[in-house]
Amino acid sequence: MQSYYNELIEEIKSKKLSKDKINRLKLKLCKKYNLKYPPTDVEILLNASEKDIPKLKKQLLTKPTRTISGVAIIAVMSAPYECPHGSCIMCPSYTKKGIPKSYTGYEPATMRALRNKFDPYLQIFNRLEQYIVTGHLPEKIELIIMGGTFPSFPRNYQQEFIKNCFKAMNDFSRIFFKNGVINIKKFKQFFELPGKVSSEERVASIHKKALKEKNKNKKSLKREQKLNETSVVKCVGLTIETRADYGTLEHGNFLLNLGCTRIELGIQSVYDEVLKKIKRGHTVQDNIDSIRTLKDLGFKLNFHYMPGLFVNRSYDLAGMKLLFSDSDYRPDMLKIYPCIVIKGTKLYQLYKKGKFKPLTTKQAASLIADFKKFVPKYCRIMRVQRDIPSYKIVAGVNKTNLRQYIHSLMKLRNIKCSCIRCREVGRTLKTLGKITYNTIEYEASHGREFFIEAISGESLLGFCRMRFPSVQLRKEITKGTALIRELHVYGEPAALGKKAYIQHRGLGKRLLKLAEKIAKLHDKDKIVIISGVGVREYYRKQKYKKQGPYMVKKV
Repeated sequence: MQSYYNELIEEIKSKKLSKDKINRLKLKLCKKYNLKYPPTDVEILLNASEKDIPKLKKQLLTKPTRTISGVAIIAVMSAPYECPHGSCIMCPSYTKKGIPKSYTGYEPATMRALRNKFDPYLQIFNRLEQYIVTGHLPEKIELIIMGGTFPSFPRNYQQEFIKNCFKAMNDFSRIFFKNGVINIKKFKQFFELPGKVSSEERVASIHKKALKEKNKNKKSLKREQKLNETSVVKCVGLTIETRADYGTLEHGNFLLNLGCTRIELGIQSVYDEVLKKIKRGHTVQDNIDSIRTLKDLGFKLNFHYMPGLFVNRSYDLAGMKLLFSDSDYRPDMLKIYPCIVIKGTKLYQLYKKGKFKPLTTKQAASLIADFKKFVPKYCRIMRVQRDIPSYKIVAGVNKTNLRQYIHSLMKLRNIKCSCIRCREVGRTLKTLGKITYNTIEYEASHGREFFIEAISGESLLGFCRMRFPSVQLRKEITKGTALIRELHVYGEPAALGKKAYIQHRGLGKRLLKLAEKIAKLHDKDKIVIISGVGVREYYRKQKYKKQGPYMVKKV
């Protein structure tokens, strides 16, 4: 078997082969060596020498969009808890069966959580293992906590859960890295690779080893956060999901102490009659109040919006347009989830009685395509559908590639989207030209927003979000404060010791200086940054100091 790998690796190294040619080569060598099945790309990397991995990873790299945005995303699922208000009529609720709220149990993140017994430490070890074996070096982690309204869970559970997330990243760095370089030998031994990935015995063995590490040297949340500031695997952003009635000042302050930087806020609709009909348990005004409070604390906001709920197409489009025309909304990011019917929900009963008809795939694609022309440059469309297997959907959008349908329609209708995702450099730029800077100023939730972007042609290289808050909700935030809610430079992160194409060019520093300059021009004397725990050292180098959960600097 090793002879097979040796020949395959030599061929890939010596020739610039396309993915299709590599697959054909695998099959050709299978015949030569009398193998039944060709190896996966992961298995090739695991059987390569340490020095060969950097040469092979570009051709064998899987799922490249996971890192185009400059960070490696890790979704961690919390244990099943009921929502305090009950269930929305469209929401799958299998918590009694051990599945988190609003999930079916068949989503990739849910299945990973089930395999790892909803333990955040095990889930993160598992995901970091996957990144390494696919050729990535996950130094910058965007951690997303999924599984329902996280701030409604018991406070001690929230703290323990987040503490173990940080401990997992710190321990993984300590065990498998030395001077920033991964110890492949140690990594393979711990994760018993190459080996049968799905083997129950292997999983149990890894769990035993990982839990032993988890239970060593237990520390407080603050101590684990402090260690993560200089860890190899750093948490550069922490996201939680919540509803508007759990997005109050009290909840926001608690989340700041956990290290949270972004909130996924389920507003679902801009119409009170819709929220009432779906038994959402909060109002449009609750949405508006929560948005303002969370923005004034510095959080980035990613709205969840659900078209196809008891209104016709014109109302749906008008509601979606209102997200940007009405200054009470104006999200930084947006997830669009066309309503689908799932068995076991209250909506399913209405559907069976003929009292509800969801949007079809074609109708949803047409609606979102028309909406895309109204999306401003400061917003990123994160998703256009739920990650639910089509065979679990009774009615509604039943194709998993809705985004492709949307883009096809946009091309036919000559619609161009200017959202961040459609402009970011990893998807659009082949060669780097002259870099220019542009500022978009707009009102949002009674405050003033500045979206400062670095662009090359039509490609977005990076940006900074700065806000003059509408009110001062904490002692760190004064009348003279400008809040930096996000600083992001795009491009593939440095992988296995190699510098990234766009990052490390000083764009982040330049954007930060421009934000400071704009703040001073508006008579602001203090910059307050909501910083991911793993980015604090970066800001210290820019002469910022920690104050409460923020990094601050007088200007």
